[in-house]
Order: sequence, then structure tokens, then C-alpha cells
Amino acid sequence: MEAFTVFIFLATLFLAYANGANDNFKGVATLYGSGTTNYKKSLIYATIATAIGSLMALYLANELIIVFKGKGLVPDDVIQMQNFPLAVGIGAALTVMSATFFNLPVSTTHALIGALAGAGWVSSKTGINWDVLSKAYFLPLIAGPILSLLIAFIIYPLFKKIREDLKIDQETCFCIGEKVIATAEGHGVTKEQFENNFHTSLVLPEAAVASQAYCRSSYSGKFAGISARNVLDGLHYLSSGLVCFSRGLNDTPKIAALLLIGSRFDLNISIVVVSAVMAIGGLVHSKRIAVTMGEKITEMNPGQAFTANLVTGLMVLVASRFGIPVSTTHVSCGSIFGIGVSKKNIDLKVLSQIILAWVTTLPLGFMFGLILVLTLN
Repeated sequence: MEAFTVFIFLATLFLAYANGANDNFKGVATLYGSGTTNYKKSLIYATIATAIGSLMALYLANELIIVFKGKGLVPDDVIQMQNFPLAVGIGAALTVMSATFFNLPVSTTHALIGALAGAGWVSSKTGINWDVLSKAYFLPLIAGPILSLLIAFIIYPLFKKIREDLKIDQETCFCIGEKVIATAEGHGVTKEQFENNFHTSLVLPEAAVASQAYCRSSYSGKFAGISARNVLDGLHYLSSGLVCFSRGLNDTPKIAALLLIGSRFDLNISIVVVSAVMAIGGLVHSKRIAVTMGEKITEMNPGQAFTANLVTGLMVLVASRFGIPVSTTHVSCGSIFGIGVSKKNIDLKVLSQIILAWVTTLPLGFMFGLILVLTLN
């Protein structure tokens, strides 16, 4: 009994690490991808905001703990089996880490549900409750990204219209470090056009040439007497923090539920330990996912990124509060896809790879959960 308890604890830590590696950066991917700040600052901000959300799960997300214990999905006698939470934890972790290795942002929620279903199906003579699986798990996971895509697709043009009515123009800046070397204003100036027209004509100080040069989109003009760029950057930071907070609130209780099956561990200790290991996983392994979500799906300026984050953060926050098992990854990607569709600029190859990873995550988790239960028997 004691040996299995230790193994369950380690399996849960493995899953928490994998979750942090694949998910921690997703909330700030737009900060990084839009050039609002650099990778290091984005990562630190994501880690802090996610940790706060994780700890708040003690008060705001108890329903998710109940859902991810497998209650109603598999028989109670299966849930009490020693090897059940062990198989689920390792199976979900292997699924998420495999995707992280290939730079693909996948859903820990999908991996967990797949592992729960696979381990429960092979452990029970009566199988699993397919009706519960479809209604309580599948439906929210499918509806989440579709709804976020539609909302982002609808509200981004509205936000853009408001910006234009306020006479706030988009501008592209050529920057080195924190210093702006040159700017080009106007709605029709793209980053590519700016790079082609300005980079070759600029004569820079020798010290500046040695620093990292990049282009970033921003805004000129004022809003209520304050620089529009500062207002949008501030809103972008707040929305990114909201996504990270919501993700921590949503994912932490799902993972901690494995420690609470059979009342083996204390709730408070489980939440704190999972939060800490998620943070470590994000700090060590976030770079791969940062590049995919921040740079490859679609190019975004701070206003577009703010819209995607606002949709994601609010949707996940509401879902967490009411115990609805949505995937932060899917909702976030759906929002970014919605922005890309709205401005008719999206990398279809990257999109197809991500969708393929989504489709295969749950069956892969199912397979791992099934095999591990058979192996541990």
C-alpha cells in the first residue's frame, strides 16, 4: 500500500511537470509573439500568474476535482483500485510529454480524460459510462475551441472599428533592445513592408548593431490623454495574466484529483505540490511551445493578441468556476485561430498539425491508460 502511494505521488508529479512544460507559456504566447516583451520576461510573468491561479483552485474550482476523480465515468470500485490513479497519471503524462517533444500544444484535459477512460474500461467488467463521457467530457471539449474561435472572429472587427473611430493608428517600430530606432505609421504598413523598406537604409551605431534587432507592431495616438501604445500594452499584459491565472485555476485541480482518489493525500498539500511542479515544468521546457503558439500560427499585433487573450481568459475562468472541463489549450488556440481567420492570415500547415495533435491526444491517453493498467496488474 505504501509503495503504491509513493508511485501515485510520483506519477502525479510527472503529469504536473508535463502540464507545465506544455501549458505554462500558452497564456503569454501572444506577449512574446507580438514582440510586446521578450521570452524571459514572458515566462516569469506566466509562472507567477499561473501559480496564483493554481493556489486559488483551493477556493474556486472544487467541482473540477470531483469530475476528474472519474466519479460517474467509471465504477466506484475501480476508482478505489491502487493501480487506477497510477495508470491515469503516467498515461496522461506520457501523452503530454510526447506532444511537447514535437513542439505541439495539446490538452492535458484530453490526455487525462483519455487515460481515465482507458484505465477504467479495461479495469471494469461493465466498462465505462459512455453517456457521461460524451456529455460531461466530450461536449465541453469540442464546444470550447469552436466557441472561442467564433467569439474572437466576431469581436475583433468590433474592437478594430472602435480603435479606428478613436483615430488610433497602427504603427510598426524597428527596435534594438528597449530602444525604438524608427517607426512607420499607417493602417496599410505591414511588418514585412517595413522591414524591406527600412532595414537596409538605417545606419546604426556600432553598439546597437551588436544587440538584437526586431520589428514590432504597436499603436500611435492617445486615449483619454494616455499613449495608446501604453494603454494597449497594459491591457495585453492584464489579459495574458488572466489566461495564465485561469489556466492554473482550471488545470491544477484536474491533476491534484489523482492524489485525492481514495483520500490518500490532503487537499491543500496536493494543490500546493502540483502548483510548484507545474511551475518547474514551465520554467524548464516552455521554449518549444512558445515558438509554435507565439510565432507560427499567425502573426499578431498587441490589439489582436489582447482580443484572443480576453476571450480565452474569460471562457476558462467561467468554465473553471462551474466545473466544466474545457481545455485551456483548445480555447486559446481557438481564439488565435479566430483572429487569424478574421484577418485572413493563418498558417494552414501549422493549423493542421495542431488539429491532428488534438484528435490523437485522447485516444493516445486511452491507450496509455489501458496498457499501464494491464502492466500494473
